[in-house]
Amino acid sequence: MAKNLVIVESPAKAKTIEKFLGKDYKVASSFGHIADLPAKELGVAVDKDFEPKYIVSSDKKDLVKKLKKMAAESETVWLASDEDREGEAIAWHLAEQLDLKEENTKRIVFNAITKSAVQHAIDNPRTIDYDLVNAQQARRVLDRIVGYEISPILWRKVKGGASAGRVQSVAVRLIVEREDEVLNFKPQASYRVDAVFETADGSSFKAKLPSNIKSRKAAEEFLGLNKKAKFKIADLTKKPAKKSPAPPFTTSTLQQEASRKLFFNVSRTMQLAQRLYEAGLITYMRTDSVNLSKEAKSSASAEIQKAYGKEFHKERNYKGKSKGAQEAHEAIRPTDFALHSAGADRDQTRLYELIWKRAIASQMSDAQLERTNVVIEADTHDKNFTANGEIVKFEGFLKVYLESTDDEDLEQQGLLPELKTGQSLSNKRIVATERFTRPPYRYTEASLVKKLEELGIGRPSTYAPTITTIQNRKYVQKGINTGEERSYAQLTLADGEVQEETLTETTGSDKGKLVPTDVGRVVNEFLVEHFGNILDYNFTAKVEESFDNIAEGKEEWKDMMDHFYKDFHPTVTDVAENAEREVGERILGTDSKTGKPISVRLGRFGPMAQIGTVEDEEKPQFASLLPSQSLNTVTLEEVMDLFKLPRTVGEYNGHPVEVNQGRFGPYVKFNEKTFVSLEDTDDPLTLTFDRAAELIAQKEKADAPIYMYDEQPVTKGVGRFGPYIKWAGMFISVNKKYDFDNLTNDDIETLIKDKIQKEKDKLIVDWEDEGIRIEKARWGRHNIIKGKTKVELAKTIDPLKITLEKAKEMIAKKAPKKKAAAKKKTATKKKAAPKKKAATKTKSKAKKK
Repeated sequence: MAKNLVIVESPAKAKTIEKFLGKDYKVASSFGHIADLPAKELGVAVDKDFEPKYIVSSDKKDLVKKLKKMAAESETVWLASDEDREGEAIAWHLAEQLDLKEENTKRIVFNAITKSAVQHAIDNPRTIDYDLVNAQQARRVLDRIVGYEISPILWRKVKGGASAGRVQSVAVRLIVEREDEVLNFKPQASYRVDAVFETADGSSFKAKLPSNIKSRKAAEEFLGLNKKAKFKIADLTKKPAKKSPAPPFTTSTLQQEASRKLFFNVSRTMQLAQRLYEAGLITYMRTDSVNLSKEAKSSASAEIQKAYGKEFHKERNYKGKSKGAQEAHEAIRPTDFALHSAGADRDQTRLYELIWKRAIASQMSDAQLERTNVVIEADTHDKNFTANGEIVKFEGFLKVYLESTDDEDLEQQGLLPELKTGQSLSNKRIVATERFTRPPYRYTEASLVKKLEELGIGRPSTYAPTITTIQNRKYVQKGINTGEERSYAQLTLADGEVQEETLTETTGSDKGKLVPTDVGRVVNEFLVEHFGNILDYNFTAKVEESFDNIAEGKEEWKDMMDHFYKDFHPTVTDVAENAEREVGERILGTDSKTGKPISVRLGRFGPMAQIGTVEDEEKPQFASLLPSQSLNTVTLEEVMDLFKLPRTVGEYNGHPVEVNQGRFGPYVKFNEKTFVSLEDTDDPLTLTFDRAAELIAQKEKADAPIYMYDEQPVTKGVGRFGPYIKWAGMFISVNKKYDFDNLTNDDIETLIKDKIQKEKDKLIVDWEDEGIRIEKARWGRHNIIKGKTKVELAKTIDPLKITLEKAKEMIAKKAPKKKAAAKKKTATKKKAAPKKKAATKTKSKAKKK
């Protein structure tokens, strides 16, 4: 056994580090946290000074046993988890659960997985920083309490399965409020005036009026004044200017720029960055620091001078602007500036090159520019045109990189011909174009990260999981609406005549942007009404500030929790007892036939319309809203149309064809057992028989066998994961190397044979008589499977050592329990809420062994 045991978080990191250390070191992985709060209970003793109950999950018990044995056999244990609060907590849990002794336990951190960084960490060990541990505990405990106390209220009052989170709920609120701004926005029309002028030598350039003209009539009058006007340059100024590079990447700026330039979502960016970090190619990717180390600046300098020349180098120091920046990490940068390109696949390479360019540019010279501003006057009116140009005199950092922007209206300045004051110009054309004011832009994933950071909400490690969570919970979704056409007028003055043209543009698109769902809206409405302080932006930022103070040893985490809980819990109790359930309901009017109220609300299976109330003698009528409809915008007329469904539109091969709307969207029903989903462009209320027949024919064609193999039919289709063929109950993905539309018989046989072989290779153990088997799974794991029950084994478990008895035991624990018959409810008195004990004011450090 090696004298030294180094424990890191991930197996990929372990493999890289083990290459740097000698035979006296053994590197093992904890696979992230080895202990956490229990999944099915609060796990926090709120009446006992908020003491957390940490447990080792069942899938980590064998791993902990193995690590404990390895630690006991080693002279020194090095805890090398990441250098943030989460990593510090992992190191603490390892020390606790492995019963490590302080005298032979060392904590090391490094922000890059390189030989020099790892060796420097070994040479400079420290002890566990309990202030960082307590900051992480405070976040974990507070977020657990918020989620566990509010979520059950949402289940009862709003919708089953709904949940609340301190940061995720604020993120949803931002998106809902922005959507409301967009929907309530009233566009104002005005006329933008652009012109093209020409010099005597035939050179032309563009100019514009600095401000728009307010009405069409005024625009027509202005063009009339220019019919016989003479133009000249009234003023011309040239000024030197410079452009400076952006600082190297932090987590949020990397996510924003990768979105703009590479079109990666936030989660994808972090996955790729994690792999680059674990491969030793970049520094730690969860950071809000813009600092570069002395060694990094020296390395960048050498590479800049070598690749571009001495004049392109300028050493720079940057200061972060984000609120409450965490630990003093470095910015995200390459570990070796001499490596211009790296990565195991194309996306990794693209992200690495983006990081390299941003970091190297941050240490380069300013770009030297010359900006020209031109004022053009007419002799028939007092409105002046302006033109702007920009010439790059020295590229500087622009040779490598220019930061993108979220501003969709930004105009790039171009080149201007040689001009001088007093010079006469001829006008080629003047165009007055009707333009409309724009609503605020909906958030993208990247711009939401930017906003959260500006407000001081969340930290580098929380952005990606927060955005993923609110989408997985169906509170927010990526828009699919491509917008609608809008007409606008364009008036053109050319050759002394004004021509009018009506053009169209697309407006209101939300495609790819974050938009709230009806569920998200209703949950947000309830939380804002009843837990406004939790969703208050200043409160959330102040909580983050408290976490920072705890990390710096300026505040006690249990005191902070006590202060929070004494206000929070009474509110929870009050809302649970007194809040109305009809949240998000809109009364649209009265049914003329029955006189009953017509409303829309969130139902068990989604947004729905209702005629009548539960108090009526007759049951209410219900109808699901269409995917294109929303609770807050649907009209009475649109709702009444929903009650016309289902519609019978004709017969197909002797069977009635019915169009209806269901919980999964609108569909055509045929032959009592065939259902065909409508496409996004189809409206169930107006769908014709011909279109329904077309959809049915497409379905029949898709389901028809394309080949017979081993006397069983082969069909093909396209699912959520791409094209596939189906044979003998198996779905077989068809990758890009095949022409899916023109599969040959040989292609089909190859795909099936490969799938059969893959299934055979996947099978590790097969107890056929018991219907139990062990198979390979993704990421080097294994699963025990019986019917629909699947038990995932930890990576550390050898599947060949699992006995049939053990497999049966694990399946029995995992299999869903049969529900007991429901008992009749009897009236019981409510128990008074127990009084919370006051938290002690003694200094509460994380427990040391």
